[in-house]
Amino acid sequence: MTLTVRPATLKDVGAIADIYAHHVLHGTATYEIVPPSLADTEATIETVTGRGWPFLVACDGLEVVGYAYATQFRDRPAYAYACENSIYIAHDRRGAGIGKLLLVALLQAAEACGFRRMVAVIGGGEPASVALHGSCGFEHAGRLTGMGWKAGQWLDTVYMQIALGDGTATAPDALGTD
Repeated sequence: MTLTVRPATLKDVGAIADIYAHHVLHGTATYEIVPPSLADTEATIETVTGRGWPFLVACDGLEVVGYAYATQFRDRPAYAYACENSIYIAHDRRGAGIGKLLLVALLQAAEACGFRRMVAVIGGGEPASVALHGSCGFEHAGRLTGMGWKAGQWLDTVYMQIALGDGTATAPDALGTD
C-alpha cells in the first residue's frame, strides 16, 4: 500500500460519493439518511475549493480510499477563523492509518488557509473518530446527548477542538485588526 494525499478534483466525485454513501447507509457517523447525489457531491467539492478551503483525498495508487475537508465552522463573519472538519474512509480500508494521514494533512492545509481553530463534530460519538482526533492533539470540548435518531437508536454528538498556528494567542492578521 502506497498512500498519498492530494487535493480533490472533480474526477474524484464518484469515489467520494461512494465512500460517503456507505457511511450514510450503514453507519452513524453522519446523520444523513439518504446519500447525496453525484451532483450534490460535485457541488460540495466546488463550494469548498471555491472558498479556498482544503478538500483532500487519500489515494492508494490511483484509487481514492478516503477524503477530508474543512469548512468554516458557522457562516457568521466572526467564525471566519474557525473550521469544522469532515473525514471519511472507505469502509473496507478503515484501520490502516488512512484517517491519520488525511487528518494531519488537513490540519496543515487548514492552517495554511488562515484558520486558527479546527472543530470535530463527531456524529454518533464514534469511538474510532474520537481516538483518531485525540491522537492528533484534539481535546474534548463537549458532548450533546441524544442529538440524532438513526439505526434505531439515539446518537450523541461529541465536539473536539484543536488550535491551529497561533490559535487565539494573536489577532488573525499581522496588524491585529479585524
